[in-house]
Amino acid sequence: MTTSTPTVVLVHGAFADAASWSGVITELQGHGVAVVAPPNPLRGLAADAAYVASVASQIDGPVILVGHSYGGALITVAGTTENVVGLVYVAAYVLEEGESLGELQGRFPDSPLVSNLRQATYPVEGGEPAVEVTIAPEAFPDVFAADVPADVTKVLAVAQRPLAAAAFGEKATAAAWRTKPSWALVAGADHAINPDVERFGAERASATVVEVDGASHAVALSQPKQVADLILAAVRATS
Repeated sequence: MTTSTPTVVLVHGAFADAASWSGVITELQGHGVAVVAPPNPLRGLAADAAYVASVASQIDGPVILVGHSYGGALITVAGTTENVVGLVYVAAYVLEEGESLGELQGRFPDSPLVSNLRQATYPVEGGEPAVEVTIAPEAFPDVFAADVPADVTKVLAVAQRPLAAAAFGEKATAAAWRTKPSWALVAGADHAINPDVERFGAERASATVVEVDGASHAVALSQPKQVADLILAAVRATS
């Protein structure tokens, strides 16, 4: 057992940024927990997971990785980093080694997100332009943040950070939950990830699961105390 309190690293998902953790950060800091909320590059599973692993490995002492949405796939791979002592999934994908986001999603009915993605291209040095996706702004409030005030979702809809489409096909090279304890929050009214996808992954990982009825995909924004409470449980269990 470690003797020092872990640092919590909050990894946001697609279509969002680290500010989406603001309420959770406030709660954790109020409990004296050290927090880092790095930017997620959103350019591909392997590259993004390597970035998260690099952030974690440069922190002195134990680390708990927290992943929202696509960020869950990243902490699954990055969590093999030696000083990571626990994983917390928040309305997230929990992949198995050798599995892609597309494969995991494909086992279940599509969420409303799938039919509301918009494609664009971005330049790649030395190669053809690559495809990235965002949520159609008019669909964003219902798909991503149905329990967040409308004036807030209007801003979030135009401030989205796109995800490289290639990320859906990349396979996870590791599954850290096989050797590290995990916790998971299922958003019961998630329209971005089918809640059954969240439940399946969490159960497969033998995670300690909390389900928040009526919560949208943006549960960290709408119910930060619920999210922080689960993270604090992980901190206590690994301290």
